[in-house]
Amino acid sequence: MALRRRNKINPNFSMASMTDVIFLLLIFFMITATVVMPNAIKLNLPQSKKESTAQPLSRVIIDQDLNYFVAFGNEKEQPVVFDQIAPFLQEAQSKSPEMYVALYADESVPYREVVKILDIANRNHFKMVIVTHPVD
Repeated sequence: MALRRRNKINPNFSMASMTDVIFLLLIFFMITATVVMPNAIKLNLPQSKKESTAQPLSRVIIDQDLNYFVAFGNEKEQPVVFDQIAPFLQEAQSKSPEMYVALYADESVPYREVVKILDIANRNHFKMVIVTHPVD
């Protein structure tokens, strides 16, 4: 006759190791949550079917040959090198703190060039509008 042993729950079981695991998981999720949600570039994107109500005072233009141009208000566009864009926009913002910056980029311009301008806007807290053509 085989004797069966009954499994008894040990009344002295320690939950310390279980709480250590839970705290490690909590720390892991808190750290990964900050990595998963990186700082995004905030944009005011106009719908291409409607006109934007934002009135941009400054303009940044990138043509198909990757030449940069800037203008403020009704001024004529001036050719600039990339490093001159941020100081120009900072000066324009000092003239009009609530200004929007309109970005005109030819459709053949690589995305990385557009992101460089958006990054300048993000670092300096400019309000950006990407200009599009209306849908026919």
